[in-house]
Amino acid sequence: MTSSTPMADMLAFPSRPEDRLRRALRKLEAALTEQGVAVAGFRADLSALSTAVVGLDHSLQDYRGKLSEAAGAAHRAKEEARRLEARAEAMMARR
Repeated sequence: MTSSTPMADMLAFPSRPEDRLRRALRKLEAALTEQGVAVAGFRADLSALSTAVVGLDHSLQDYRGKLSEAAGAAHRAKEEARRLEARAEAMMARR
C-alpha cells in the first residue's frame, strides 16, 4: 500500500509532537464539552427530582391533614352514636 491510498490516510499518525499534542488537546476539549453536557443534564434531573420531592412533601402534608380531620370526624361520630344509643336505651326503659 502506498501513502496515497484511503486506508493510509485513515491510519495516518501525526509525525510531529506538536501535531500529536494538538490532536490530543482537541480530543480533550471534545471530552470536556461532552462532560459539560452530561453534567448539565444531571443538574437538570436533580432539579426535577427536587421539585418532585417538594410536591410529594406537600401532598403528604395535605394527606396528614385530611387524615387528622377524618379521625376527628370519626371520633365525633362515635361520641354521637354513643349519645344516641344512651338516649335510645333511656327511651326503651321508660316504656
